[in-house]
Amino acid sequence: MQPLKIFNVIPKLPEGLEDLWQLAYNFRFSWCGYTDNVFKQIDQQLWSTTSHNPLLFLHLVDPKRLETVAKDPFFQSQLKLTIETLNEYFEERPSPVIKDASPENPAVAYFSFEFGIASCMPIYSGGLGILAGDHLKSASDLNIPLVGIGLLYKHGYYRQYLTPDGWQQESYPDLDFDQIPILPVEDENGKHRRISIPLGNQQLQAQIWKAQVGRITLLLMDTEIAENPPELRAITASLYGGGKEMRLWQEILLGIGGMKVLEVCGYNPQVIHMNEGHSAFAGVERIRSFMQKGLSFESASEIVASSSVFTTHTPVPAGNDRFSPALMEQYFSEYARDLGLAFKVFLSFGRENPFDDQEEFCMTVLALKLSRFNNGVSKLHKHVSRRMWKALWPLYPHDDIPISALTNGIHAPTWTAGDMGEVFDRYLGTNWREDPDCKTLWSRAANISDAELWRTHERLRARLVDFSRKRLREQLQAHGARKQEIQNADEILNPQALTIGFARRFATYKRANLIMREKEKLLRLFRDVDRPIQFVFAGKAHPADNEGKKYIKEVVSTCRSLDYRFHMVFLEDYDIEIAKHMLAGCDVWLNTPRRPYEACGTSGMKAIFNGVLTFSTLDGWWDEAYLPDNSIGWAIGKGEEYTDPDYQDYVELRTLFNVLEFEIIPEFYDRGRGGLPRQWIRRMKKALTTLGPEFNSHRMVMDYVHKAYKPAYDNYINLSRYDFQPARELADWRNDIMTKWSGIDLRNAQIEILDETYVGQSIKISVDVKLNGIACESLSAEAYFGQVQQNGEFASRHIRKLKPVGTPDTEGWQHFEGVVTPSRPGRFGYTIRIIPTNPLLIDPRSLGLIRWAVPQETSS
Repeated sequence: MQPLKIFNVIPKLPEGLEDLWQLAYNFRFSWCGYTDNVFKQIDQQLWSTTSHNPLLFLHLVDPKRLETVAKDPFFQSQLKLTIETLNEYFEERPSPVIKDASPENPAVAYFSFEFGIASCMPIYSGGLGILAGDHLKSASDLNIPLVGIGLLYKHGYYRQYLTPDGWQQESYPDLDFDQIPILPVEDENGKHRRISIPLGNQQLQAQIWKAQVGRITLLLMDTEIAENPPELRAITASLYGGGKEMRLWQEILLGIGGMKVLEVCGYNPQVIHMNEGHSAFAGVERIRSFMQKGLSFESASEIVASSSVFTTHTPVPAGNDRFSPALMEQYFSEYARDLGLAFKVFLSFGRENPFDDQEEFCMTVLALKLSRFNNGVSKLHKHVSRRMWKALWPLYPHDDIPISALTNGIHAPTWTAGDMGEVFDRYLGTNWREDPDCKTLWSRAANISDAELWRTHERLRARLVDFSRKRLREQLQAHGARKQEIQNADEILNPQALTIGFARRFATYKRANLIMREKEKLLRLFRDVDRPIQFVFAGKAHPADNEGKKYIKEVVSTCRSLDYRFHMVFLEDYDIEIAKHMLAGCDVWLNTPRRPYEACGTSGMKAIFNGVLTFSTLDGWWDEAYLPDNSIGWAIGKGEEYTDPDYQDYVELRTLFNVLEFEIIPEFYDRGRGGLPRQWIRRMKKALTTLGPEFNSHRMVMDYVHKAYKPAYDNYINLSRYDFQPARELADWRNDIMTKWSGIDLRNAQIEILDETYVGQSIKISVDVKLNGIACESLSAEAYFGQVQQNGEFASRHIRKLKPVGTPDTEGWQHFEGVVTPSRPGRFGYTIRIIPTNPLLIDPRSLGLIRWAVPQETSS
């Protein structure tokens, strides 16, 4: 039997409490302590039970309790202060860089497959989503004119539970959209606004929801609509669910559907940011929309690529989505015709080798080709990405491949525990929340009282122990454990012991079980009653990753065994709440990835803001953050990369135990008369002063603004003037260059050096270039100059432009010359290259055209 009509019933708040709705419908509650305290004061236990979901909280709270607090003068004053703080936060301020834009008129659209903003909206699986959530929060705090685009998953990411033998199982509970703080986007008639896009021979409909993240609007699409057939309703059923075709559907919806959403909601951003390759179809849809305005494919491609930003997060080729040509043809043959392209040409945009008809279509390749601003997420990951995608720029040396580094950061107000935040308020000033990338501000951390910092940290550790006991008790009860086992949960862990945390996705390269491979050594450390240590583990494996599940089973089995169970615990269903307790309460954050497979890793950054020290292999962010004197944390190894993983495990496991046993444990228990580990506290403070201003998302977002968003925005403005005439001119210029480039030639490459050349001495370099009908100003002749290694390869390089001298001769040869100056002694080398150049071309490497002088062409 079906109801005739379905409708929502909402609670009626007592007079004076109506402003609670304003607080509930803005995700700023997830990082604003004032808002958090308001709901805690009403009913602290319910606030915890509802996973800090203010909407669900207001639906469940006892009306009598609301009547009581409505009459409480103190509560009313706190509510008033919180609303005033929120209104002040929303006061109109100009964008710090892009003057004509605002959060209501955003210049940037940020696409992501997942967003981790708060526990009550579980549409994230791990680091990628948490990073996206932190990106929006910092953009809000900084008043960056940005709008988010994503998918609203009916089941979110899976909930983890374990079988009695420790094997991971997944459940997919329904997410009730009426019980989370989002609102339907309505049209002028009050109806839920929708989009419709073709999907093969069907039409896919999606309705649009809005989540308000501070000043930033996040638009989410949902396909659970009666008009869609069951298989299409399932597109937004779960994150990373289904097979290849389902993933393609989801990415079509995110990219193509996301651009439609922006259009129907009245947004016209000048820049798009593709957070990972999932959303790369947004670039193609932008091209199509510009073509509908009368531009050619080439002109539209120039303006799209020049105003697009792409961030890659994946350090291994297998982690990039690829689709077979047959599957792509099923959904994009007609789309390619709309673009005026042969289908084979369309596929070439997603192939490393455009001439290989068997190569699959790669979303990362598509994104790299449709963006002039490509970046990895750490300095090390930049080099990994350049090696991975070198085939796209085969003639360019490693250092010149156009993938830069923009290291991730975390949203400090979200991830700093409340107790530690109060310490920062007293010693750093309350501005640390608004200005966390200020070095002067974080330098004040050195002035924090040793005793106050340590006692705060000890409180947080004790709180983690209590939380772990409670969660373990709940886990055992859910598993039907014996009464004695449940009672033993109250005895696990020691609030005074050195506590080491490991929490992340259980991918095999992260080696969660590494320390378990020397159980006798581990057991010997556990038996030291004078210097006890303990471990807290948490994490999920991908549902299809059976090897990762085996790692979980091994860790869980060890934690449950008689010798270990009071010293180790695995917390099921890792999420934001568990992460916050662990990041605040551990003493050491352990990370053991195989270098260089960790693109960045941000959990250790979150730990830093809580005074927790990092102990990690030199991979991801820690490779650039670590100081060799161990003054802010410890390293496992010296950044070696191995070809034999078993040997790597052997070497690094011994290093791990040596550092743990002979450095970390003794220092933690080296206490003075006041019971304080002074050297340990010095490390905590130095980590805060050194890493605090660098590894936060305010710094990250401002890096994106200055290095990508603003230049991309300026490119769009420049190319779109006069009805896109500059874009048309650039496309025509590009076509001309591509046609004539094969006729470019070099001869008489010369360097004037004496038998002895000194540091600081000017050296003349010259070359003749055959222009082949290309204007001289469209070419850049450059000396490529620097120190060389024993194998003859450049160890470092400097680039100096050579100037044209005179005019071309009758055969079209133009003479270029210039000067280079060695700045240090050593073995130096040089070569000469020619690349195209145009004032409208943001990055000449995007054309893939380059001509190097060859040895026969050089002389001295």
